[in-house]
Amino acid sequence: MEALKYRLNSVESYTPNLKYKVFTLKNYRQLPQIQRLSEKQKFEIDVVSNVLPFKVNNYVVDELIDWDNIPDDPIFILTFPQKKMLKKHHYKRVAAALKSDTEKHHLKQIVDDIRWELEPHPGGQLEHNVPILDGERLQGMQHKYNETVLFFPSQGQTCHAYCTFCFRWAQFTGIEELKFSMRDVQMLIKYIRQHPEITDILFTGGDPLVMKANTLAAYIDALLAANISHIKSIRIGTKSLAYWPYRFLTDADAEDILDLFTKIRKAGKHLAIMAHFNHPRELSTEAVQEAIHKIRKTGAVIRTQSPLLKHINADPNVWKELWTKQVSLGCIPYYMFIARNTGAQHYFSVPIIKAWKIFKQAYQDVSGLARTVRGPSMSAEPGKVQILGVSRIKGEKVIGLRFLQSRDANWALWPFYAKYNDKACWLDELRPAFGEDKFFFENGGQQFILN
Repeated sequence: MEALKYRLNSVESYTPNLKYKVFTLKNYRQLPQIQRLSEKQKFEIDVVSNVLPFKVNNYVVDELIDWDNIPDDPIFILTFPQKKMLKKHHYKRVAAALKSDTEKHHLKQIVDDIRWELEPHPGGQLEHNVPILDGERLQGMQHKYNETVLFFPSQGQTCHAYCTFCFRWAQFTGIEELKFSMRDVQMLIKYIRQHPEITDILFTGGDPLVMKANTLAAYIDALLAANISHIKSIRIGTKSLAYWPYRFLTDADAEDILDLFTKIRKAGKHLAIMAHFNHPRELSTEAVQEAIHKIRKTGAVIRTQSPLLKHINADPNVWKELWTKQVSLGCIPYYMFIARNTGAQHYFSVPIIKAWKIFKQAYQDVSGLARTVRGPSMSAEPGKVQILGVSRIKGEKVIGLRFLQSRDANWALWPFYAKYNDKACWLDELRPAFGEDKFFFENGGQQFILN
């Protein structure tokens, strides 16, 4: 009721022309709130930020972070790099280089070496996901699952703020061979025409909604003008609702973005905003509630997703609140992921058994409207693997699993089993149950012959 009342009287409460301010390693010490940190804490941020990209803005700093709960505040941890996000030996190397005033080119070499050790593109993204058109690798696209192609518009390969867990952190390092990026929408269109199995296009990044409305529209308009009948849905992956909801409220082209959403719907395409919310506080401000309201008025559907993260949301009560708030605002809970095997995974990861228990507890405490969510799921090399739970079969304690999406569409929803392992945090740490040498997907799926 409060949110509804707010929406009826909201526009006047916004600061006209609210100025977007960005803080990175170069200038974050200018923030008045940073004076609450010790010099040791600031140096730790400096060290980690040389390896894992750091960027935050005034909305996150002023409206989301609880500065009375530093350093334990989840939004602070979500955006400000912490010492333990680097492994000890990596931290020591960078810290020593900074303390010795190492020349910039030498520091860069140390940092880049560490970045390559952090599995910058997990799950075979570079090796297996990049499609080929007329003999050319399309480095700004990925096509892993039959129905969906990912497109990385060049101008959208940054974000309003960076998440410290981000599995696409390599996009923001300046290392070109690690970056997915493309400007030529005609290559996307040509590829789609040759692949009638594709029904969905996901604009991703980075964050496509950092782009100006007319820049994003140039891509969308070309796609709509191509009139490809087998394209049914357009998705836009974004963190902007959580990190800069003023994108839809007071930015100079806010109305243009909303008009573009309306145009997509009027063209007969389903529009899904794939929104990333990692903590209920990101849904608590008047600005985000109004932005959600405005987007939904265009006919777009907002689907929400997040990884399960130690130090951020590894608590069933947090997820219960997150999903309940999303439903009350008209959003659809979509995925709970496991922290991917890249970057600071060792800092954020939760064993998959614990993840399942958290998911199960939160799931059983929400209404059916929130049970659209799927998880916990690992986006691994062969596909999205859902943890179904723990069972005992013929005296053996096992973990039940299945693919929600897979490189081979025939694998979807086939149950398979791993030996019980309460320490495993990722698929490659699991071993097949029942004396099998390999999981079925490692054998090409041939062991499953259904009568």
